[in-house]
Amino acid sequence: MTLQQISTTRRAFLAGSGLVIGLALTPRLSAFAATKGVQAGGEDALTALNAFVKIGADDTVTVLSKHIEFGQGPFTGLATLVAEELDADWSQMRAVHSPADDKVYANLAFGLQGTGGSTSIGNSYEQLRKAGATARAMLVAAAAEEWGVPVGEITVEKGRIKHAASGKESGFGALTVKAATQTPPENPKLKDPSQFVLIGQELPKLDTIGKTNGTAIFTLDIATDDMLIAVVAHPDHFGASVKSFDDSEARKVKGVIDVKQVPQGVAVYADNTFAALKGRDSLKIEWDLSKAETRSSKALEADYAKNFAEKGLEATNNGDVQAAFSKDGVQTLEAELVFPFLAHAPMEPLDAVFMKAADGSLDIYTGAQFPGMDLATAAKIVGLDPSKVRVNTQLTGGSFGRKAQFGSPYMQEAAAVYAATDRTRPVKHMWTREDDIRGGYYRPMYAHKMRGAIDAEGRITAWDQVIVGQSIMGKADLDETSVEGASNLPYVIPNLRVTSHNVELAVPPLWWRSVGHTHTGFAVETFVDELLQKVGKDPVEGRLALLTNEPRHMGTLKKVAEMADWGSTVPDGRSRGVAVVRSFGTYVAQIVEISAGDDGAPRVHKVWCAVDCGVAINPNVIKAQMEGGIGYGLGAVLFDAVTLGEGGKIVQSNFHDYRSLRINEMPAVDVAIIASTEKPTGVGEPGVPPIGPAVANAWRRLTGSPVRRLPIVNVVTS
Repeated sequence: MTLQQISTTRRAFLAGSGLVIGLALTPRLSAFAATKGVQAGGEDALTALNAFVKIGADDTVTVLSKHIEFGQGPFTGLATLVAEELDADWSQMRAVHSPADDKVYANLAFGLQGTGGSTSIGNSYEQLRKAGATARAMLVAAAAEEWGVPVGEITVEKGRIKHAASGKESGFGALTVKAATQTPPENPKLKDPSQFVLIGQELPKLDTIGKTNGTAIFTLDIATDDMLIAVVAHPDHFGASVKSFDDSEARKVKGVIDVKQVPQGVAVYADNTFAALKGRDSLKIEWDLSKAETRSSKALEADYAKNFAEKGLEATNNGDVQAAFSKDGVQTLEAELVFPFLAHAPMEPLDAVFMKAADGSLDIYTGAQFPGMDLATAAKIVGLDPSKVRVNTQLTGGSFGRKAQFGSPYMQEAAAVYAATDRTRPVKHMWTREDDIRGGYYRPMYAHKMRGAIDAEGRITAWDQVIVGQSIMGKADLDETSVEGASNLPYVIPNLRVTSHNVELAVPPLWWRSVGHTHTGFAVETFVDELLQKVGKDPVEGRLALLTNEPRHMGTLKKVAEMADWGSTVPDGRSRGVAVVRSFGTYVAQIVEISAGDDGAPRVHKVWCAVDCGVAINPNVIKAQMEGGIGYGLGAVLFDAVTLGEGGKIVQSNFHDYRSLRINEMPAVDVAIIASTEKPTGVGEPGVPPIGPAVANAWRRLTGSPVRRLPIVNVVTS
């Protein structure tokens, strides 16, 4: 499908979109929805009953998802919430991305439209159920008016509206136009959880078929005959800028149309991707390194360590840590840990399509994790009023935090590239895998210094932890994302101190899947395991004794121990490790079984995982996210690091030197979901933090050597 066809379909959709009760919305169809045939005319006409629910004449129910779908399941989860209260049949349900609107489609946890922090289900749980209940009430009111019967005598089940006494029955579609004229209830009654029919069921994901048969549209798929492909040459050093460039050879490449300097580097425009990349390779650029980061990773590590002896920003200070360490008869343990920069490495690198409409307005097609912010950024750079810019959010091949950037730096580059043209042709701005791996906005490099004290009875009496790294939030004072998971330690330790140091680098930082828990979870869970081993305590029983104030921590830990038959005989040459981490309100415990592979590196054979995420909306999605988080986290802890070489030059560039976990390295995974009546919490990120320390703990017990730096395999420093 060409972009013109998508645009035509979108305009047709708008023409038949119907009335939106109480809201002045003009929803715009995403490319994904266009491929699903959701358009005006005939049986596919849609009527909006509220900002989140549209119903077609063919009885289909389309949910407008305020959260981007990049594989973590909001299309399915949000549609489940609507379908439950609407009493729809799952076969009726569809989902598309909502328009960019920071008010109507705000993430209630953020105050603006955005996806992140594993908040999609948690912040939408009541809101989307109310949207479904409101639509149901309006359909019932329409049926009562149409049939001349009392509202209270009408029932709805599996997408059918019925009046038993008269025998009248209808699908949603026949009544939806009349329903749109009904006054929506202000506070529709929601079901008691005991009445749930769809919530808690393993429903198939709505986006699976399109993603497996190739019909799903991603930004990279969008193309028109007259589209320009644009790529930007970036420096090899963070903080460098263009001093001068020679584009004479680039302009000789067949298909290259133009070369322009933009704030982020030098852009090459071409008729096709091959020409754009070849033209970029032909550029001769002199870079100004006067403001660049020129220290190597090894030098940064040494500079980080200097902070350990300095007074830091206080995150937690309970009891008297110093006195506890000074008592007679205490045993102590110290450890210093180093965590490298980590790239997000989603399957689909950053990309965006810009297309000028006939009226001079601008359509942008991109995987927008913060669409309102992207829209405002693009509008400012291209010089248009925001009302003249539309961000059409697309299905996206992963993110893991990469597209959740305050200030929208990628959109700044993409918009600058488009603005530098005469705007007569659509422009697809794209990054390659190398651009992505070398593009910064990494999980920052961190260093931890740990000290623990154990008294004569074998009790952990003191814990002192110093964390050094960049502030993701750009703060001069304490950044909670640097210390989360450590400052709120779940273990009962009477004397606890956690401090933090913010360092400034030219390397731009960003949250990475599970944010601070990526390093604090590892540091806490490996160190407590070492302390327990030092006094001969079982890793599970020792933790349980320290978690007396944390019943949900205890519940997941007990469940995973039961799943793995903890304490049973482990095969020769193998070892087991355990970790339990609470992140984003979700509790996850994991046990791994490992051996030493032929290359001497850890080989993970099996992972048992117990998760408590409150009400389980869709166990299928929860299990998939735990499995995905385990694979993602395992690849990082074993293999991944972005390093700066001599003079600060970026070393890694693609999957050959920043490699992901391979399919033959993926362990068998067994997931159990703890039954709960608590409000649902997120699952996109919490599966990641426990896998690293569980592997490291098993590895230490197998080899006798603690893991003090990551990755475990093929550490590269200069």
